[in-house]
Amino acid sequence: MPTILAVDRAAAIAWYRRNRVRSERIFDLVDPSAYYTRPIALRNPIVFYEGHLPAFSVIAFLRRGLGKPPVDRRLEDLFARGIDPDSVDAAVPRSGAQTRWPSRDDVRAFARACDEAILGALREDLLPVEGLYTALEHEAMHQETLLYMWHRLPFDQKRRPSGEGRGANGEGRGATGEERGASRGNAARLGAAESVVVPAGTATLGAERAHTVFGWDNEFEAHRVDVGAFEIDILPVANAQFLDFVNAGGYETRELWDDEGWAWIRADHVEHPAFWLSGDAPRSSPLASRGWQWRGMFEAIPLPLDWPVYVSQAEANAYARWKGRRVMTEAEFHRAAFGDGGSTSGGDHGSTRLDSEGAAWTAPPGHYDFAGFDPVPVGSFPESAGPWGAHDLIGNGWEWTSTVFGPFPGFRPMASYPEYSAEFFDGRHYVMKGASPATAKELVRPSFRNWFRGNYPYVYAKFRTVA
Repeated sequence: MPTILAVDRAAAIAWYRRNRVRSERIFDLVDPSAYYTRPIALRNPIVFYEGHLPAFSVIAFLRRGLGKPPVDRRLEDLFARGIDPDSVDAAVPRSGAQTRWPSRDDVRAFARACDEAILGALREDLLPVEGLYTALEHEAMHQETLLYMWHRLPFDQKRRPSGEGRGANGEGRGATGEERGASRGNAARLGAAESVVVPAGTATLGAERAHTVFGWDNEFEAHRVDVGAFEIDILPVANAQFLDFVNAGGYETRELWDDEGWAWIRADHVEHPAFWLSGDAPRSSPLASRGWQWRGMFEAIPLPLDWPVYVSQAEANAYARWKGRRVMTEAEFHRAAFGDGGSTSGGDHGSTRLDSEGAAWTAPPGHYDFAGFDPVPVGSFPESAGPWGAHDLIGNGWEWTSTVFGPFPGFRPMASYPEYSAEFFDGRHYVMKGASPATAKELVRPSFRNWFRGNYPYVYAKFRTVA
């Protein structure tokens, strides 16, 4: 039986409504002509996601959590599951023309019926904590998925919202020219010392089930690990640094790539990060003849050299090898970001940001929670540096790690979404930590784990190197 606890109804209703308003704003960014297209061939068409968000909430919260009947079983079955194929060919059967998607009017009518049923339960029923939080956090996760999908749409298939620099919340932080100039100064100052040493110590991964109201199944159980001393880049790798790798022929140098990464860049003719547009881009691409561009949400702009580079894990690994270094592990991220247990030398820098139950941590300032559609320059939030001085570990892009996604000791699938993690313990997905500009604040916590395939280049993910 699901755990039933007293939940703040007003807060839950406000969170659900906030999610639904934000989702509506995100779908409103897309021109109706693109509704049945697939901006990323490895994902479903846009229509699927507008139905999936309310359908999943019904399944996780109403059906699995409260034992209620379906709102519309046919549409819930159609919209129940997304896809994570290893090739475009594997994605086609679920996403192709043989799937008869409903009209947008029908999808929205279905969504309204789901909303009515969910809000009714939130007002009247005892609330199953796991099912409720699964539904709420799931929608926030998918809002980030939608935004990085929208980044792949042609500019003429998107509609810019009113208010320059506003994010999906309608009120986000867009960096002004003055802010960008100041942060460039920060980055230059920090670059004088390019790396710092994190001393040997321990890191706490995961959350304690007994002291956590909600967490996804892969967050449990909390455990401590020993971490050797390592040197870490103070700042994430920026576009300027990665441009050196591109100009040095990094994408043509076989020894920099593992077998899977090399097969991917050869098969897909990958020559630069997915968020870059090259001077050799099609003439229809804006500013195609003026050198490297950044694929912004609504326009191409000259490549911002001080923004973090967004790449796949395979590209991050290749760059790190080129520098004679490597990508950090999940445990090293925790050590650099949170301290988690102190250093073996007993210095103050190892003081943890968590209390003994892992409940006192407060997210530092950063570029997350739908703060904008694009990143800001590295080093823009010096006040949020980790205990040894590494910046931007939380916000402005997820951080790739070299850790293969797998279960922690004590793992057990969650009743509200049993397939959430277990289906991806396949040795081909890598852990990401931190947060991106489009990560909801509710997901910004030390124990949260994100993951993607090593050759997936579309997510808002940065990296740094360690030695």
